[in-house]
Amino acid sequence: MDSVECVVVGAGVVGLAIARRLAQSGREVVVLEAAEGIGTGTSSRNSEVIHAGIYYPAGSLMARMCVSGRRALYGYCRDHGIPHRNSGKLIVATTPDEAGKLQAIQAHAEANGVEGMQMLNGDAARTLEPALNCVAALLSPTTGIIDSHAYMLALQGDAEHHGAAFAFHTPLARAKAVSDGLEIETGGDTPMTLACKLLVNAAGLGATAVARSIEGMPVERIPPAYLAKGNYFSCSARAPFTRLIYPVPEPGGLGVHLTLDLAGQARFGPDVEWIDEEDYTVDPARAARFYPAIRRYWPGLPDGALMPAYSGIRPKIVPPAVAKQDFVIEGPRDHGVSGLINLFGIESPGLTSSLALADHVITLANA
Repeated sequence: MDSVECVVVGAGVVGLAIARRLAQSGREVVVLEAAEGIGTGTSSRNSEVIHAGIYYPAGSLMARMCVSGRRALYGYCRDHGIPHRNSGKLIVATTPDEAGKLQAIQAHAEANGVEGMQMLNGDAARTLEPALNCVAALLSPTTGIIDSHAYMLALQGDAEHHGAAFAFHTPLARAKAVSDGLEIETGGDTPMTLACKLLVNAAGLGATAVARSIEGMPVERIPPAYLAKGNYFSCSARAPFTRLIYPVPEPGGLGVHLTLDLAGQARFGPDVEWIDEEDYTVDPARAARFYPAIRRYWPGLPDGALMPAYSGIRPKIVPPAVAKQDFVIEGPRDHGVSGLINLFGIESPGLTSSLALADHVITLANA
């Protein structure tokens, strides 16, 4: 049987970052990806925001990985010439009641280690963004946007430069724990059997299914899988904003916010629905609920300007009644399977956190 030191399942942004980090540490790495190329799932269907780390529960893995990952990501983008912009974000209050919540948001962000948060009155906010309607706003200067595909290509290039190999159209079919690691079988047109010392399950939406295919993995350590689909709309009119615009959060989510791509195109979302199977269609009728939400902070949104853009699916491991979750990353000390690391529930801010998550996996691999 052929053998390799490390196998990473999943070539999304987090799997790529992990493969790069493992290869840089001198390990032999093979990345298995069921699709035809890198980042075809969740990683290619996100808002490409570099998150500051504002809202995540204090002390959570999400909060810690987002803040440290964001700092590392800006440096990586600068060093590798990856298109990005440190655009900043305004969290806007359109009523006095909402304005009263901004101070608590700022305090929470600062407790998470987010730098530079600034409280603004309505006039100061409109000095930055004249088209904005608000009574107060909170400026997050460390929020930004990135060309996620260019970032993933750079991660792949780094990984390959350090010897990592990629096997596309190659899903993991099954695996089993053995005394000195794991034995795996792949599917696809050219199935193979491999022995490895380390198996990293970074399969995103498929992570729980991959874990269930591993003989010896305790089923009680595998969380259930839920799919939360976010629907996004673009705008035929050019939005007159240079920063991202988020409303004060509402129960159950962050509300309909405005993000920008590097070309300045505005996108609005998400309108979240919980689904039973992968489906990326966007119903144009959903635009009706976007208009009143957007016009609270951008009254100038023209009638008929919203068009379906894209949808993305978050790999939730909690049901809709709970909704909020943390990253779950478990190694042998957690589940008892030597050489196995599982990553579950790696939703937003997964892209922002990717470099920090890779470092975290390396720490577990060295334990």
